[in-house]
Amino acid sequence: MKKYDVKNIRTIAVMGHHGSGKTSFMESVLYVTGSKKKKGSVDDKNTTSDYLLEEKEHQASMSMSLIPVEYEGYKINFLDTPGNAEFASEVTQALSVVKGAVLMIDGAKGIDIVTEQVLNDLNQKNIPTIIFINKMDKDNVKFEELMNKLHKMIGNKAVPFLTPIVENNEFKGYINIIDMVTRVIEDGKLVDKEIPESYMDGVNELREGIIESVAMTSEELLDKHFSGEELSYEEICQGLREGVLSGDLKPVVIGSVIDDIGVRDILEMFEKFMPAPNDLKPVEGKHPKTGDVIVRTTTNEEPFSAYVFKTTIDPFIGSVNIIKIFSGSLSSGEKILIPNTNETIKIGNVSIICGKDQTDVDTLYAGDIGTVTKIDEISTGFTLCDIKEPIIYEGPGFPTATIYVAISPKNKKDEDKISSALQKLNSEDPSFEYKRNRETAQLLIGGQGMIHISYILEKLKNMFKVDVDIQDQKIVYRETIKLKVESEGRHKKQSGGSGQFGVVKMLFEPINANTEDFQFEEKIHGGSVPRNYWPAVEKGLLENFQKGPLAGFPVIGVKATLLDGAYHAVDSNELSFKLAAQLAFKNACKTAKPTLLEPIMKLEITVKDDYVGDVMGDVNKRRGHVLGMEPLPGGKQKIIGEAPEAEIMSYTIDLKAMTQGTGVFQRKFVRYDEVPESLQARILAQLEQNK
Repeated sequence: MKKYDVKNIRTIAVMGHHGSGKTSFMESVLYVTGSKKKKGSVDDKNTTSDYLLEEKEHQASMSMSLIPVEYEGYKINFLDTPGNAEFASEVTQALSVVKGAVLMIDGAKGIDIVTEQVLNDLNQKNIPTIIFINKMDKDNVKFEELMNKLHKMIGNKAVPFLTPIVENNEFKGYINIIDMVTRVIEDGKLVDKEIPESYMDGVNELREGIIESVAMTSEELLDKHFSGEELSYEEICQGLREGVLSGDLKPVVIGSVIDDIGVRDILEMFEKFMPAPNDLKPVEGKHPKTGDVIVRTTTNEEPFSAYVFKTTIDPFIGSVNIIKIFSGSLSSGEKILIPNTNETIKIGNVSIICGKDQTDVDTLYAGDIGTVTKIDEISTGFTLCDIKEPIIYEGPGFPTATIYVAISPKNKKDEDKISSALQKLNSEDPSFEYKRNRETAQLLIGGQGMIHISYILEKLKNMFKVDVDIQDQKIVYRETIKLKVESEGRHKKQSGGSGQFGVVKMLFEPINANTEDFQFEEKIHGGSVPRNYWPAVEKGLLENFQKGPLAGFPVIGVKATLLDGAYHAVDSNELSFKLAAQLAFKNACKTAKPTLLEPIMKLEITVKDDYVGDVMGDVNKRRGHVLGMEPLPGGKQKIIGEAPEAEIMSYTIDLKAMTQGTGVFQRKFVRYDEVPESLQARILAQLEQNK
């Protein structure tokens, strides 16, 4: 590709619900622009953007892909994003570097609740958006109803730039209200025609509404409009562009991407109405050492800076980091700074990427997107910059895992490479987590749902040849005591020669298990236990507390006081007093009412207003309670609550079922609480059975 001035670059996120036609739209764009001689299809598993084996098998996008195209002197970088909410981090990465979006809507299915949420999110983020109503050729597509629903959602911001021509319930083409031209389908191709007389009144009414919106963008145009003067085509386009950039207008276009209908019109609208990288706000970063705010404009003359917004792992190449050039330019062989780690590295080849295919270039320029490869020092979220002009960009936050499963390799020989494989997958997807729980001896992986986790496991098998078994996550309980008890521990062993002798009298009492695991104190009088044995008493208890008396979980929240004891001048030693202390606690547990503690998680649940009652009731059913609520934009509420971890193991799945797939939540450990007595016997029996 040739060098493009920043004003001739567009970066567009392609968004929408699963099945709305995003991947097919990209195939149509590649075909219409001449980038591809033959279109691929999702059914044939040969599309450019869904190139991963897992995406082909499921016929669904699971990772963001970059598709650049050239069209009439412009370069448009499309970021095709997954439609499933479990891959929200892919969308987050895309939105961190784009300044515009196209929202795909399945006209046959209508505007479902997920599409509504995506549109609300784009509206709240004030990202200039064009709405594409796809599949207009399907039966029973009701354009007027779709427009009415859009108006209910975002008011008069939704403005139809194309309106359909329908005869006998069959989609025949459309009228471009901006260019005042009709395009009808003849023999499978679009042919330009005059606007049918029967449609003129409706078209004029729509056009008048658009012109009024344009006139409102400036006093000069408003005066001209009210004086009866006709606005020129250039004035209309400029006014529409300003309205789209400000978020006051969201153009609605129609078509069928399978038949390439409406695609050329929307490409022209991207050029005319969507922002270039240097439009809207300049990018802000900070000095990595002083923290001072630094503002960079997206021009080649500014010092170089870029942001790594996506990392992929190629089994042959290694790490491929996709970067957005925020300012300046980057050439092969150039030395740059990684301010996140304060390392200086030399860039190898820089390239542009289309799906999985890379093409080396000499230089990447301001506003463009490209890749750098084989640099293990960087990954998603890192900044690259000029050595002499350091800057660091703060990337978007990524959701933390909400559901975990335990995995173990089916082949013991894969034990060594599984950690390395998971680490590489985590560098691709920061919303995926993995950790080894030493207490339960489980290797846990976490994600945004079971579809997300299944995708990770498929990549683990396909890319790294590691096949695993899956088990449920084990809850990590704790144990403590409820009563204050005195007890004695007596250790005596005589088997010829030096013996072992140690006696301790101890006081054990409960303390706050969430502030201190253990306290040790001595109140010895008269030297009944010499000072040099006190540490052995404490050490013996600490060792013993690693496995509690009920189910072998660590004991926390206990204060132990050494009150008295006895020793022998010859037979006493540290081991004797360690064992005596352990016996003292064992004897104390007979009357101290040992009990089980369970982890309590803080929940922050974001749902639409419609589901608040159901979700709050469900939290209470899970032995949880609601702490409060916060209203959010877009008709949503954040419900803040707490619940035992054991009750929310599958909450991701259940919440989606309750909220038609729109509810999301974050979880965080806050403390341990006692398991209700009515449940303890069942839990202990289950734990014993699982040993």
